[in-house]
Amino acid sequence: MNISRIKETCIYVTDLHRTKAFYTDLLGLPLISLVENRHVFFRAGESVLLCFIAAQTLQEKELPPHGASGCIHFAFEVARDEYPIALKKLKESGIQILHEHEWKGGLRSFYFHDPDQNLLEVIEEGLWEG
Repeated sequence: MNISRIKETCIYVTDLHRTKAFYTDLLGLPLISLVENRHVFFRAGESVLLCFIAAQTLQEKELPPHGASGCIHFAFEVARDEYPIALKKLKESGIQILHEHEWKGGLRSFYFHDPDQNLLEVIEEGLWEG
């Protein structure tokens, strides 16, 4: 097996329209699909972010049932010159930045919650490379 990347990330949410507004209007992710009472999907660069209503996916008949609860963590990567712009935009939008971190090699990231308390991170490109 030669895995090239993680193609999609899945989180669980409670309000699809609130999730759509957060990820599209605030973070700028293009909408792929919204199916009422089930899911909303977004394009995130070369990846896809899947946001499901857990109660619905746990009742799945065609695909394997799945669901989760609690704080799920994932990170978005931005170009180094976009990092301060992203941080400023979220702060000005009233999003609480939980932590800012400088990693080995001087790369930076910051953490914040989405409306369902999933833990999101924005990292400068280059982290985990090399």
